[in-house]
Amino acid sequence: MMWRSGNTVVQIANLRRVANPPGEASSKLQQRDWQSRAGLHPAPLALALLSGLLSAQTWMPQQSGTNADLRGVSAVNSKIVWASGTKGTFLRSADGGATWKAATMPGAADLDFRGIWAVDDKTAFLLSSGPGEKSRIYKTADSGASWRPLQINADPKGFWDAIAMWDPDHGIVLGDPVNGRFTIMTTSDGVTWQAQKGPAATAQEGAFAASNSSLVVRGSREAWFGTGGTGGGRVFHSEDGGKTWTVAKAPVRHDSASAGIFSLAFSDSMHGIAAGGDYMDSQSATDTLAITDDGGKTWKPVAAPFGYRSAAAYIPGVKKWVVTGPSGSNWSADRLTWTAFAGAYNAIGFPWAVGAAGAIALLDVP
Repeated sequence: MMWRSGNTVVQIANLRRVANPPGEASSKLQQRDWQSRAGLHPAPLALALLSGLLSAQTWMPQQSGTNADLRGVSAVNSKIVWASGTKGTFLRSADGGATWKAATMPGAADLDFRGIWAVDDKTAFLLSSGPGEKSRIYKTADSGASWRPLQINADPKGFWDAIAMWDPDHGIVLGDPVNGRFTIMTTSDGVTWQAQKGPAATAQEGAFAASNSSLVVRGSREAWFGTGGTGGGRVFHSEDGGKTWTVAKAPVRHDSASAGIFSLAFSDSMHGIAAGGDYMDSQSATDTLAITDDGGKTWKPVAAPFGYRSAAAYIPGVKKWVVTGPSGSNWSADRLTWTAFAGAYNAIGFPWAVGAAGAIALLDVP
C-alpha cells in the first residue's frame, strides 16, 4: 500500500508479502444480522456457533478454490460469507463454507480487493486498494454475476484503505491523506458516495489496507479508524456518520512507515482494542496492543505476548477477543491476558478468517 500526507508520498512494501429476502421473517432476520454487525446486540451466528467457552478453539481450514492472497472477509450469518483478494478475486459461500465459489471480476485482474462488505447472499460491496484509479468501489446485486462500478478514485495521490456499512444503504470509506486530510466518503443510498471533509493528518501518517479493519462502525452513526507511520498511532472517532471527528493517541508502535494500528475491534461503544505493530518486524511484541474503556477518548498499553497482528475481532455471546497475523493467533477474555493458538491469517470476519494463498478457515469452538 501507499500512504500520503500532503504532497509527501511514502512507499510501503506491498502488504501482500506480509505473511506470505422475501417475507417478513426474512426481513426481520436480515435486520437482526445488520444490527449485530453494527454492534447493537450479539449475532445469531455467534450464539449458534459458540455454545461453549472459547477455551480450546481451532481454525478449521476450508477449500477456497483460489490461490489469491485474501484480505477481505464478511459474514452475513452462519451460512452466507463473502471474501476478496488479489487479482480481482472474490469468493462466496452460501452453505457455511462447505463449498466456495471463487471468481475474478472481468477486467479487474490487476485490482487488489482489500475490502468486502456483504449484505446478503446476492448483495455485496467490494473495495479495491491502490494508487489513483486502482482504488474503486463496486456493488453486486446478483451474487457476483455482475458488478456495478460505484466510484473510481480520480486523484492520483489517493489510496483507499477500508469500507464499512452501518446498514445496506449507509456506509463509509476511508482513504489515505490527500493534501493533508484523510479521505472520507459516505453513502446514504448504497449507490452514490459523497466526499466529506476528512480530519487533518500529521506528517507521515496514514492508514493500512491490511484487513479491512483499520476502520470499524457501530450502531447507526459511530465510526473509528486507526493510523500508522511515524506520525500515526492515533485513533479517530466519529459520532455523526463521518462528518466530524475527534482524535486520541494510542500507545501502539508507530516508529516506522510499516508500523502502527492495523485493526480495531469494539464490544460496545466504550470497550475496544487497537492491534498492530510492525509488519516488517512481525515477531516483535513491542507495543502491539492498546485498549480503551471510554469509546476511544483514551487508550492504555497492554503488554501482549504476541508480535504484529493485522486483524482483531470481538466475539459476542461468549465475550471473547481474537487477533491474528502472520505469526499466529491469540484469544482473550479480558483483553489483558492472551492465549496463543495455531493459525496465521490476514483478516477476520467472524467466524471466518482469510489469509495468504487462498487460505480460509472457520473458528471451531468445542
